[in-house]
Amino acid sequence: MNIGEIARRAGVSRSTVSYVLSGKRTVSEPTRQRIQAVIDELDYRPNASARALKEGRTRTLGLVIPPASQRLTDMQLGFVASVVEAAARHDLDVLLSPSGGDHDRSFERIVAGRRVDGVVLMEIRLSDDRVTRLAKVGLPFVTIGRTAEPHGMSWVDVDYAGLIARCVHHLADLGHRHVALVNRSAELVASGYGPSHRALAGFRAAVAERGLVGVDVCCGDDAASGEACVAQLLATYPQLTAMATINEAALPGVQRALAGAGLAVPGDFSVTGVAARHWAEDFSPPLTAADVPMADMGTEAVALLLEIIAAPGAVPRHRLYNPPVSLRSSTGPARPR
Repeated sequence: MNIGEIARRAGVSRSTVSYVLSGKRTVSEPTRQRIQAVIDELDYRPNASARALKEGRTRTLGLVIPPASQRLTDMQLGFVASVVEAAARHDLDVLLSPSGGDHDRSFERIVAGRRVDGVVLMEIRLSDDRVTRLAKVGLPFVTIGRTAEPHGMSWVDVDYAGLIARCVHHLADLGHRHVALVNRSAELVASGYGPSHRALAGFRAAVAERGLVGVDVCCGDDAASGEACVAQLLATYPQLTAMATINEAALPGVQRALAGAGLAVPGDFSVTGVAARHWAEDFSPPLTAADVPMADMGTEAVALLLEIIAAPGAVPRHRLYNPPVSLRSSTGPARPR
């Protein structure tokens, strides 16, 4: 089925059908309705390539993800799913492109080849060459996360500093005096990964404000690392009674390490942090945590990107999410160790 057949059935010219499909010219309402009735009857869908050529757009968004060699965390997969679903609601495709390491050529093809109308960029560093590159070539982009100087760009992010500080204050209110932060991996921290650095800053600020004794450690993004990390923490700092974390993938190992040490949660040891809701609810007992609103953030990122694509000169906008800390069952009054 093509435009010619629609024009014949509707009794109009091909150009009139084209105007209705593209919206480039006004067509009288009766004529538009007649053409639309034929389109609906035939279940016509414009050829994507032809439509893109006429509109000067690909109707495809790029989503730049961490290297394919690294297993994506559930939170990262949640962001991917939310961006794809939000794009689909606008009848847009999403082209996934890994970046980092040996995948820089893939990112460069996205940028230089103009294969997409805009880019959603994940896993932002405080100083991020990808952001600089996108800004230089003028390709519309939105980041999930933000650089150290995010002025002049559109982004969505979680207030890791504020949320971890709030977790520490919650623990202090329960009487805990010795607390730990279990951060993300040493490699991510060394690379300038924004959430890790902001969580650490929030932790240290809250510890100082409340006069607590705090220790922070890096931990790999997997259960085995979580178990080893917490076992080492407990052995080195036996006075610890609580911890906060942004490393949701390590939580099953955290749970095993505490059980292995004979510590009941929350009777002997309290755990809190920032995590995707299902990780918090799967923890035993359910984790007191700020739940990262992945679906909302992905939807907002796509909405901001479409605004930039439609109006390249628009003032950049951003959204900093500050979800409440949901009080579940993993925190309780401190018990002297």
